[in-house]
Amino acid sequence: MPDALDARPYDALLLLSFGGPEGPDDVVPFLENVTRGRGIPKERLKEVGRHYFLFGGVSPINDQNRALLDALRKDFAEHALDLPVYWGNRNWAPYLTDTLREMTADGRRRVLVLATSAYASYSGCRQYRENLAESLAALEAEGLRPPRVDKLRHYFNHPGFVRPMIDGVLKSLADLPEDVREGAHLAFTTHSIPDAAADTSGPVEDHGDGGAYVGQHLDVARLIADAVREETGTEHPWRLVYQSRSGAPHIPWLEPDICDHLEELHGAGVPAVVMAPIGFVSDHMEVLYDLDTEATAKAAELGLPVRRSATVGADPRFAAAVRDLVLERAATESGRRPAPCVLGTLGPSRDLCPVGCCPARAPKPAAAGADSPYAQGMSSRRPDPDDISRGAP
Repeated sequence: MPDALDARPYDALLLLSFGGPEGPDDVVPFLENVTRGRGIPKERLKEVGRHYFLFGGVSPINDQNRALLDALRKDFAEHALDLPVYWGNRNWAPYLTDTLREMTADGRRRVLVLATSAYASYSGCRQYRENLAESLAALEAEGLRPPRVDKLRHYFNHPGFVRPMIDGVLKSLADLPEDVREGAHLAFTTHSIPDAAADTSGPVEDHGDGGAYVGQHLDVARLIADAVREETGTEHPWRLVYQSRSGAPHIPWLEPDICDHLEELHGAGVPAVVMAPIGFVSDHMEVLYDLDTEATAKAAELGLPVRRSATVGADPRFAAAVRDLVLERAATESGRRPAPCVLGTLGPSRDLCPVGCCPARAPKPAAAGADSPYAQGMSSRRPDPDDISRGAP
């Protein structure tokens, strides 16, 4: 048996995700949760939900989170890491507030949070922190004493996240017909967001020209493209492109869209394309519909051979990366200075989100950041453990 690993001062890990419907009757209520406060009519939500209805009203994300939970628990047990893993969602059961209430009843006092979003952005980080603050405040209003929460740093450049994506691209290239394989282009895809949100993503010093959101994706794309070149001996041209735009037409969002990019490549005589969804942890609805359905149909219309590479999902290497991140943060909180495990040029993300990081249009309290009430003025990567935010407003 391996020596027991020490996650103290933490006594639990919370997998925090978006959530999704698990049947036709769930679709509109789920979308009402997602769009709460925007005044979108129910008929419009039914139209928006057509992607879900194509798949029986079921989003794959919940089953994928169950698989990741199993992978994490298996990895922790195999490495003698005694750290229970819980699961809560922003927009569907199991709801975050209910899970935190369960953790409180179980006596959990210091909790690490793993969000199923690897990159810096408002919707991928700050909004999760706001949800945490809201839930913690709700529990305090019930007279409970909720645990302190810390969020694991962004893991976009951790080897356990990057290497499975490299292997996915290599497998997709090998699956292309031999006569088009060498000339194939790589289209690295991620969720489009408004230009303004991208430009203000990450710490203030990273703002402008796509901010940390674009910079982090570009760094990962280069890592994968370089690894593919080294392992195949072929230089495959690549570009970072976007998908899943959902905003008003007059608001600028990150471009080009994947379907427009496929048309451009076909017009330039490119013989084949591998679509690599590096911005997504698992094959949830945006991947199944926007790539596997819509973009693949566009490629078929063009007569352009395409393959879609795998996301990381519940890959054991990703579970091992989460264990590494947990132990790294636990060591930091215990006063040690571990060497973060990262690839690329950007270095490790901060443990504590600084003031001005991924701001929202309407400021709201957020947990696990320097702008939280319990951690005012903190902006260093390595926070004092006595000042970690609990996030209650």
